[in-house]
Amino acid sequence: MQRVLIIATDGFEQSELMEPKRLLEAAGAEVTVGSLRPGEIRGWDKENWGESVAVDLLVGNVSAEDYDALLLPGGQINPDVLRTQRAVIELIREFDAAGKPIAAICHAPWLLAEADLIEGRTVTSWPSIRTDLSNAGAAVVDEAVVVDSNLITSRKPDDIPAFTDALMAALNMEPAEA
Repeated sequence: MQRVLIIATDGFEQSELMEPKRLLEAAGAEVTVGSLRPGEIRGWDKENWGESVAVDLLVGNVSAEDYDALLLPGGQINPDVLRTQRAVIELIREFDAAGKPIAAICHAPWLLAEADLIEGRTVTSWPSIRTDLSNAGAAVVDEAVVVDSNLITSRKPDDIPAFTDALMAALNMEPAEA
């Protein structure tokens, strides 16, 4: 069974956490949600606060060696908060150093830039952070999903099926029957 860690905090784009989590679990993965504090974190759903999701563990209590892949949902608030947290950035670097898949969607590639992982790499993202990614040395394209070695990036909620399929392919998983 593949083990996937999702790192998020309040303000994650609801669909970008919930739908990949659902699809991964349906395909047989064990999915764990890590965050900055215990309890629950609340999603952002289009223009208002959305549903909450239970936090399984704290980021400071996890190691990349315990997981097969890392998933970083977007939303504007979530990655902006997470990129200021040393433990989060170090954990992302740990996944990268191990060559494990790191899937980041929407604004989450900000975290890849903060971790200094995108120089010379090809990525995609939400349009408003593309200049930031380019300034960090990435080749930025406008495609539904981009796979560059262990990095998997996507632009927006509409890309979730392709994004999740790319992560499953990186983990040699078969998608569940619809």
